[in-house]
Amino acid sequence: MAERSGRDVGNQEGRRPVDVGNQEGRRPVDVAVGVLIDGQGRFLLTTRPPGKVYAGCWEFPGGKLEPGETVEQALRRELQEELGITIGTPQPWQQEVFDYPHALVRLHFCKVFDWQGDFEMREGQAMAWQTLPVAVTPVLPGTVPVLGWFAQEQGFSGATHLTAAIG
Repeated sequence: MAERSGRDVGNQEGRRPVDVGNQEGRRPVDVAVGVLIDGQGRFLLTTRPPGKVYAGCWEFPGGKLEPGETVEQALRRELQEELGITIGTPQPWQQEVFDYPHALVRLHFCKVFDWQGDFEMREGQAMAWQTLPVAVTPVLPGTVPVLGWFAQEQGFSGATHLTAAIG
């Protein structure tokens, strides 16, 4: 189970805030996350690739910042590597810290409204355009706050996703 900190939005399934300063020497890994939104207001979720931690769980695409990279540079690189697209200017949106058993991560969520190229799932992942409530399962814990933010922005009430065990 992951713990989270950051902006408190809706039901976080009993997660406790993370004190980033008290992680027994663990430093957060910075991750750029693309929240791609199409002209119909749908957002893109992809599965974690086979062979990675939480393989098969649905998340927003992105990846770790390399040394010296900005969030925007990392997001451009990751979405090109993973999805085969070139993005327009991302809009920084939210930040969350999650403490997963394998890593402490600081997720930098950016909205992306324009891109070029055809989607190619270059890491063997699946993709799905979604609206609330999300129909795909299981959803990675780091994705749940984003669904809550969408719900707030859209005035959506009710469950944002189905809960399913993460293997």
